[in-house]
Amino acid sequence: MGHTSDSLIRVGLALILLIVVLVGGGLGSCAAYNGLRVWNAQVAGEAQLAQATQNRRIAVLEAQAALDSAKLKAAAEVERAKGLAEANRIVADSLGGPEGYLRYLYIQNLEQSQGQIIYVPTEGGLPILEAGRLNPSN
Repeated sequence: MGHTSDSLIRVGLALILLIVVLVGGGLGSCAAYNGLRVWNAQVAGEAQLAQATQNRRIAVLEAQAALDSAKLKAAAEVERAKGLAEANRIVADSLGGPEGYLRYLYIQNLEQSQGQIIYVPTEGGLPILEAGRLNPSN
């Protein structure tokens, strides 16, 4: 019986050792899994932070580019207006002042009118109306 009781003790110890290993391994793997989840969440958070930082930098650069573009377009418009004003001044001076320039523009518009009704201003500044000419009953 000594031999059987030694075998039973060995089997019992082996079962106890197996239970301890299984329970310990299960608890250890749960702890390792939780640690892995925490690490994974930390890495994902760092990736999101890096992406948000990059998106903010892109938005700032796009806004700066839009501002620079608007400033350059405004400067170009100012220069164009200065050139146009200088050209108008030169033409007006060569035609005897602003009245001569307006008369020149009036003549240019007459040439482009091609069959349209033209109202010629009188000395009082009022146009000559030809309302009766367009009425077919007269």
